Amino acid sequence: MTTPDAHSVTLPLVSIITATWNAAESIDACLQSVRNQNYPRLEHLVIDGGSTDATMKIVSAFASPNLRWVSEPDQGIYDAWNKGVALAQGEWIGFLGADDSYLPGAIAAYMDLAQSDPSAEYLSAQVRWSRPNGTSRIIGKPWDWKLFRHYMCTAHVGSLHRRSYFDQHGKYDTSLRIVADYEMLLRAGSGLHAAYMPRITATMLSGGASDSVASIHETATIKQRSGVLGKTSILVGKWVAMGLHFLQRYRHRSKAD
Repeated sequence: MTTPDAHSVTLPLVSIITATWNAAESIDACLQSVRNQNYPRLEHLVIDGGSTDATMKIVSAFASPNLRWVSEPDQGIYDAWNKGVALAQGEWIGFLGADDSYLPGAIAAYMDLAQSDPSAEYLSAQVRWSRPNGTSRIIGKPWDWKLFRHYMCTAHVGSLHRRSYFDQHGKYDTSLRIVADYEMLLRAGSGLHAAYMPRITATMLSGGASDSVASIHETATIKQRSGVLGKTSILVGKWVAMGLHFLQRYRHRSKAD
């Protein structure tokens, strides 16, 4: 990370939160990608769930004034994120998974976007989503309520949230296990002020809980609870998502064979 100078202290501070648990195989690249950012006002918070592998040894090797961490048992990723938000000092907050990495210049590009749209409270971009078989695709569309209430069209890893959003809408719902990031943004409804740039800012790996049947079921539950769609639309969307999920699984298996 670039060291702040007298001319940069007025720039917004950006806080990046990474939740970890036994992430020794991937955390080095994640930490390095944040350290390599050229934006001068950036802090990185690692919220570890009490790893028993070498995760925290690797984190401590990156020690710097811009990196803070805690390691203690938690109730899952959204509990860790809530801890991170409470500790974060930045005007903007982003979440980078232990398996994910920012591309060079990503944070500076977000802050240019924020400057171009001062009333924005949510910034998003594109992400390269890679699969274990070596294939990848680009995800992350502009936020649009007509689409967003049906599915999370934006990429969470490729997003920054203004801190005031959490001040207004509260913490992540820890009763959810997979899609609390989507539920958090549904709280603002059509009134969310978002800005977007068609630029790839991060890479992430597929295969996590968000890429699962359980995610589809939980998404349907929060849509019903929030009232963003009627029951029929929710049911149709659920079965369409299930069909697409299994179709993609079949295609990937066929390519592997």
